Amino acid sequence: MSKEKEEVIPVAAATLMLIRDGADGLEVFMVERHHQIDFATGALVFPGGKVDKADFAPGVRERCENASQFNDLDLALRVAGIREAFEECGVLLAHDAGGSGLVTAQRLLGLEHYRKKLVDGEVTMLDFLLKEDLVLLPSALVHFAHWITPPMVPKRFDTHFFIIEAPIDHIALHDGHESVDSVWIKPAKVIEEGDAGRRTVIFPTRLNVLKLGRSNTVAEAMATARASKVVTVRPEMIKREDGPYLKIPEEAGYDLSIYPLPAGRG
Repeated sequence: MSKEKEEVIPVAAATLMLIRDGADGLEVFMVERHHQIDFATGALVFPGGKVDKADFAPGVRERCENASQFNDLDLALRVAGIREAFEECGVLLAHDAGGSGLVTAQRLLGLEHYRKKLVDGEVTMLDFLLKEDLVLLPSALVHFAHWITPPMVPKRFDTHFFIIEAPIDHIALHDGHESVDSVWIKPAKVIEEGDAGRRTVIFPTRLNVLKLGRSNTVAEAMATARASKVVTVRPEMIKREDGPYLKIPEEAGYDLSIYPLPAGRG
């Protein structure tokens, strides 16, 4: 069997970077993964997950504002990101049909019981949207990064990172299932805690936190993301005399293109 046939096909996934202006600068919402989850166990990550087949349902497109600007995959990625943000932290990027803006905090409270139902597969995103007469806002998500897990890793993801300003009156909070803790945190603090060993921060998360940390405000981060070209990153392992390194494209816009291989992780 050839090497190509042995490689695991990466699973399409979406990650949502919710940001806000804190009292002391830009903050991002992050969750701590449950220790029994089989990927990124115990790590501090952005809310997100794999795209479900139901995210591609034709009826979902009809329930998305300005959906015509997206192809099927782009739209499904954004739908997955919105769904995961609702499931994992209770933030919903949607409004009532015929309305505008976002659902209010009071309206959101009445939708809370759908979070677990969506996670458990008791309802699909389309079921939820139809029953509650909601419209999703995929164009609110700004593409920030695209990472593909390298072939040497047994569990692979084709992950698109999106950035969005957190709704003021939606209280982001971890779900207690996939994630066991949550925090609004400055990008520099994420790196500090990771370096000190107080938090587990995996390689893609670290680099995207560093990239986000170049901006001081939500407005600056959003404008930068809109103006930047997203270059796909699939880290390659290279060997040097002092050990293994990960190489990423220079044009992807990170500080460096070669990094020491993280201990115990790829």
